[in-house]
Amino acid sequence: MGKVFVCDHPLIQHKLTYIRDENTTTKDFRELVDEVATLMAYEITRDIPLEKVEVRTPVTTAECKVISGRMLGLIPILRAGLGMVDGILKLVPAAKVGHIGLYRDPETLQPVEYYAKSADRCAGARADRHRSDAGYGRLG
Repeated sequence: MGKVFVCDHPLIQHKLTYIRDENTTTKDFRELVDEVATLMAYEITRDIPLEKVEVRTPVTTAECKVISGRMLGLIPILRAGLGMVDGILKLVPAAKVGHIGLYRDPETLQPVEYYAKSADRCAGARADRHRSDAGYGRLG
């Protein structure tokens, strides 16, 4: 597996506190998960390779940068990761979305996969992995 990325940004830590608070309402919880996902997406996409392109502006041409290579793929781990999809799609709206279903075997405590729908939906997408408290497969 690839490198581990720890999202320790102060805004993420602040919002995680309220996500974990038993007094947080369902509405606030969902909004906070969405916000944390957007902040995480910003952080974990920091090293995505870029390539130079030339664009025509109203005045002249300019050399700019775009994400290089294949499209991004998001693979949330059911069900917790579903709440993070929209927050990440705010920053990468063209990303393809797949799904993985896992549960923990009560005796061995090992993860057991019961569903995987990613090959056809995310074919050709970049596929690194990221794991968070909320259960998400890494985009990037």
